[in-house]
Amino acid sequence: MLGMLGAGAAGLATAPYLQRGWEGFLGAASQFDVTGLTGLLPNPGGFRYYSVVGSVPHKDATNYRLGVGGLVDRPQTYTLDDLRALPQTRIVHDVLCTDGWRVNKTPFEGVRLADLLDAAGVRAQGAAVRFTCFDGTYTESLTLEQARHSDVLVALNMQDKPITHAHGGPVRLYVAPMYFYKSAKWLSGISVTDTVVPGYWEERGYAVDGWLDDADRHDAAA
Repeated sequence: MLGMLGAGAAGLATAPYLQRGWEGFLGAASQFDVTGLTGLLPNPGGFRYYSVVGSVPHKDATNYRLGVGGLVDRPQTYTLDDLRALPQTRIVHDVLCTDGWRVNKTPFEGVRLADLLDAAGVRAQGAAVRFTCFDGTYTESLTLEQARHSDVLVALNMQDKPITHAHGGPVRLYVAPMYFYKSAKWLSGISVTDTVVPGYWEERGYAVDGWLDDADRHDAAA
């Protein structure tokens, strides 16, 4: 069956409406694919659908919550409407995955992570930020300096539309200067820590600092 699907997908690059349907199919199928085989199917849109768990609960404005805590003076909890009401930053950058695929000039829009950290008041011993996700398994980390880069967002929109569940919505992390595995999907928790805690893929051999080759590692705006 995978062979037939793969052959059928080959012509999608010349049919945008079919491409959109194929992307929707992959997004739905991957949510219930414990084998990960859907991630191997061709996708002319560029993005791959992948989760480290068999299925992920859906969240929306009625039940989404983002907690900011750890080594902070003012722990915060944000609803989706709270995040939408904050100043938004738009970034257009190439998305690259360690699997080799890329999507050029992808717009993301959301709240600067640095603004949420400032609102919470990072304590003097805070040195890193750990991210947890409502899939119940995935985690990521950044140093505090990395987290304060102006191109690191708590993202609400991707490609000028609200981020869908399949793409890690309604809220995901977006770390523009790093490989896409650092941009945790289904974001639910931000915790300031005194040291970097390796994330899900770092525990499995990935680089803790996932910089892109041409990344600006010293953001003057941070």
